[in-house]
Amino acid sequence: MRRSAAGAGLAAAVIIGWVFWPEDEPEPRQREYRAETACLLTGERGIGSPEARPVWTGMQEASLAKQVKVQYLEVDGPQTGQNAETFLAGLVQNRCDVILAVGAAPVAAVPPTAARYPAARFVAFGPVTPGHNVSVMDPSDPEMARRQAHDLVAALVPPSS
Repeated sequence: MRRSAAGAGLAAAVIIGWVFWPEDEPEPRQREYRAETACLLTGERGIGSPEARPVWTGMQEASLAKQVKVQYLEVDGPQTGQNAETFLAGLVQNRCDVILAVGAAPVAAVPPTAARYPAARFVAFGPVTPGHNVSVMDPSDPEMARRQAHDLVAALVPPSS
């Protein structure tokens, strides 16, 4: 009799445990990105700088809408155009489809880097001379800079996608 009572108690515990066992949480969903990548080069203050913040915001908005990968890189070390050239060249080597530059040093690095990498596409948010692979945007209006960055990233996705 003790065995049957113990067995019944054990069975009841198993059933109660099974009924109240927490459901498995769904696997975290990983975002599916497209093959296109847009990159941003900023000065040492990064995406928190007043000139970079709206550009990065526009890039992120387009990334959410179109699943384009976006990334940024800060110029480390001396904030000169010559030093920033190394960082721009690194983004070219990372196969960024479009490279946006914000801040004095990154923008100054665009013309010489664009000349060395004619197949790469650059967008300077600052005063440089446009070229066949260099577009120039005016960073003075943050809302316009955000919209321009958004449109540049969104344009990486073909219309039929």
